[in-house]
Amino acid sequence: MNSTRANKNENTRMSNSLTCRKNSELLVVMGIDPGTKTGLASYDCNTKQLLAVKTMKIHEAFEEVRNQHRTASAVGGKILVRVEDARKRKRYGANSNAKMQGAGAIKIQCKQWEEFLKTEDISYELVAPQRIRTKVDAKQFQMITGWTERTSNHGRDAGMLVFGL
Repeated sequence: MNSTRANKNENTRMSNSLTCRKNSELLVVMGIDPGTKTGLASYDCNTKQLLAVKTMKIHEAFEEVRNQHRTASAVGGKILVRVEDARKRKRYGANSNAKMQGAGAIKIQCKQWEEFLKTEDISYELVAPQRIRTKVDAKQFQMITGWTERTSNHGRDAGMLVFGL
């Protein structure tokens, strides 16, 4: 099945069939937390460890994902990209009007990620924010993942999208 031709429900089924445990061709799962500062994390399916937890500009993240896809393809493997999709957020809590304003820009980035991944023919999953454990502090993140390097909240959110798959 080609996820770039699939609807949203098929994307979810596609990623479930591509988790590290179920697919030996899957080498790396990348997590993306879109925003003015894009969080990016890479998880190695063979070693079951995080390879990277970073914060960068969106164009740098696009290039990193493209390079990881090319590297995996060169050895007959695949990657999966999991994007936190703000378009699926239903509740905004306190100060909801202000939060909805900021979410508009992030929703645009989510659309850009979806278009980029389709164009590059990279398997992906758009994940609703409520389905992800986010906003963990650095100490909790280290205890959960074993990652000891410095992280931002954006990088940690991306890491939580992929850790343990």
